[in-house]
Parts: sequence; C-alpha cells; structure tokens
Amino acid sequence: MSRNGTRTKCTNGRPALLLSTVAAEDFNVRPTETKSIVCPDCGTWRRIIGDTRLKIREHPGFGKVTGGEKPASCPGSYQLVVIDIDVRAWQARQDWLLRDAMPAENRRAGRQFYKPLSDPAVPIHRIKARVTLDKARQIYLAHRTACAACTGRSHCDSGLQLADLYVQRLQEEPQRQEHRAGVARYERQAERSRTRSFPRRRAAEWDRVRWSVAATDAQRGQVPDGTAPAEGPDVPLEPLRVRR
Repeated sequence: MSRNGTRTKCTNGRPALLLSTVAAEDFNVRPTETKSIVCPDCGTWRRIIGDTRLKIREHPGFGKVTGGEKPASCPGSYQLVVIDIDVRAWQARQDWLLRDAMPAENRRAGRQFYKPLSDPAVPIHRIKARVTLDKARQIYLAHRTACAACTGRSHCDSGLQLADLYVQRLQEEPQRQEHRAGVARYERQAERSRTRSFPRRRAAEWDRVRWSVAATDAQRGQVPDGTAPAEGPDVPLEPLRVRR
C-alpha cells in the first residue's frame, strides 16, 4: 500500500501531464500537504497518489447511471503527473497571491523583525558611581524643583534617597579635603626632592663623560699635516669673534 492510495501500475495510456503546462492555481504540491490536482477531464479536485510515479487517483465520471449500476470511471483516472517545476518558487508565489487576495486588515508579513527595546535608564538615586558633593546638591535641588510630592520637609521615595546621598557626601567632605591636602603635600615634597637631587645627578652625569669630552676637544685643536690648498682662502685656526 502507498501512503497516498492503492498501489497500481495502471495508467490511462496518455502522455504524462506536466505541471508546467497546468495553471498554478489548479494543483497543490506543498510538501506538508496532500498532493492534489484538478482533473483535466471532469474539472474536479482529485488526489495524486504514488511516491515516485505520481498519478491521479481513480474517480467516477459524470455520466448517467441507471439503477444498480456502478458509475464509470473518469477518463482522467490514473493520469501520470510529472512535477517539473520549482516547488519552492511555486509555493512562494502562491503565498504571495494568497496574502494579496486577503483584506488589508487581515494581512501581515511572513516574517516580522522587532527591534529590541533598550533597557530603561537607571534612576539617579540608584547609580553606584561616585557622586561629588556639588553634583549631589545639584541633583537634589533639581528633583525638588520638578517633583510635586517634595514640598517643605516632606519627600517622595526618590527625593528622600537623594537627600540622604547629599547628607552623606556632606559628612564625608572634611575627610576628603584632608585626603586631598595630604596628596598635595606629598606631591610638593616629591618635587622638592627632585629639585635638590638635580645638581648631584647632573654632576654625576658630567663625571661619566668628562674624559671623552676632553679627548674630543684635544683632537679638534690639532692641525692636520700637509700643505695648505693652492687656491682659496686659508682656513682660520683661531676662533672668530664678531664685534657689534
């Protein structure tokens, strides 16, 4: 038994029917659905049976039947069918036509892409970054101006947290000022130490190159052996001093 009908080798003897010669809306070869086609003889939808050798399933015709007789089969029964089309392209075309035939309010894209929503901004009173005293004061005053619930000594939850943050920074300010003063003192001491050690370092550097500099100066003062050039002025051996 075949999955689509009774296994049979019978055909109607006609040449195979090519789907490329049939109107695209007169057959259904979707991979997930039962294959079917409009019979070219009787014009009714009929199943296509077979796995590799496809044919139209046997079905009755429209002739007159007297009492007790079996209706004659349609001449289109067991018609061989050959799928000579690109099934994916045909299916895409049919889907497009189906969407185009729908009312505008029922249409929707085959695939929808949604842009991910960005995370909501973290409230200022929940930011864990270091907030200075001036910044905490500005944020608190700006919230008081914009918030209708923060009036007099009453605060909303956010306003109360901002007020606590400002008070905390205010209490920490003396310790931070002392820390900044200590850092400044350390930098001044380091600069004075570098200034005091600069002459000693320069003297030590000069001692390392003193003898090579003296040898270079001695070589520079020597006059090479040989006669002076026959043409041109003599090369001065004494340093020239420009008087103004």
